[in-house]
Amino acid sequence: MSWIVNRPLRIVIWWQIIFVSVSALVLGFAIDFHAAISALLGGSVSIASAIGFAIMVSMHKGYTASSTIRTALRAEAVKIIITVIFLWLVFTVYKEMNAFVFIGMFVVTVLVNSMALLVSDNKQSAQIK
Repeated sequence: MSWIVNRPLRIVIWWQIIFVSVSALVLGFAIDFHAAISALLGGSVSIASAIGFAIMVSMHKGYTASSTIRTALRAEAVKIIITVIFLWLVFTVYKEMNAFVFIGMFVVTVLVNSMALLVSDNKQSAQIK
């Protein structure tokens, strides 16, 4: 993830990866193998779109308001395109999917992605004193 220079986005993507991994393990033991795979796939859709968004934002070099808005819109477009393509792929390829677990994990990881607003971008304030 060295292409992602935005610290809050990088941290939140790691939170998503950890959350999806732990949830998939729990669901695998609690329900079945297909629930675990469905959870991994649902989380992976959101994580992949968040990585695409973060890479687009990290490539931003402009300092004007118009270039910032243009970058934000392009990053959102990439995120939506990745999400739609991955959702379509999963629903067409994986026939044994537990749809409730898949959609639930997708929604939860999208909500975890919004936690980037709570992560400080200042490295000095993040250190424990």
